[in-house]
Amino acid sequence: MHWLDALQDLRSRRIPAVIVTLATVRGHAPRNGGAKMVVSPDAVYGTVGGGNLEQTAIQQARRMLADGTAEPELLALTLSDKAVTEYGVQCCGGEVTMLLEPIRVTPTVAVFGLGHVGLELARILARHELDLVLVDSRAEMLTEERIGAPGEHGPLGDTVARVRVVHAPVPETALADLAPGAHVLVMTHDHVEDLAIVDQALRSPGLGSVGLIGSASKWARFRTKLHELGQTDEDLARVTTPIGIPEVSGKQPAVIAVSVAARILQLIDEAAAIE
Repeated sequence: MHWLDALQDLRSRRIPAVIVTLATVRGHAPRNGGAKMVVSPDAVYGTVGGGNLEQTAIQQARRMLADGTAEPELLALTLSDKAVTEYGVQCCGGEVTMLLEPIRVTPTVAVFGLGHVGLELARILARHELDLVLVDSRAEMLTEERIGAPGEHGPLGDTVARVRVVHAPVPETALADLAPGAHVLVMTHDHVEDLAIVDQALRSPGLGSVGLIGSASKWARFRTKLHELGQTDEDLARVTTPIGIPEVSGKQPAVIAVSVAARILQLIDEAAAIE
């Protein structure tokens, strides 16, 4: 499989990878500059020359994957009989530098409820490399007049994220279509909807974090009702409420949105480190 096809396949299956490029070659080497391969946790596609050179690159790429490394790294190797490594000797006589670029899984964030806070939050998150899913049971909250056309005009016109807008009269049904590891933020206009979404999210073990907007008294009532629905204390521990970071306080929708977005970005970085 061509390295580019392999990369597209891995991204579609949400598998992280590292692109290894033979960036510079001095002297003799098994392949010319520009050769590429893609390294995933359990497979390799393409080749940069085989032998010690390639195995050393694979080892470093998999270390980067295990560590959740986000920044590219350079790997320089001398191909001579005096440069002995764990994978043996290559006597080509050249020197090579390889560029290792991590390709992380694009995180998914689902915002349930596009009211004042939800829309402000969507504006912020849309500026990040995410799969952003915006769900509301009210069609009028999702009109082009209100949210614009993602990537074209309006509040989400300058989006970087891949935005999917979902009108779901029964919003918890949208959970089934979320990618594994998706972060769920619940902030609808209706506490009954909030409860149903949280309950269904807790029955979806493949999801990432579950955040609920609201007060301590709201969560106390929800805890009682969720217990009645069969949720355990261990299940309820998956829910974060209130959401956001304590260093950013205030009740204005834009302030709450900044706080929530900051916490979600923290969670995304934490999840990437353990992929």
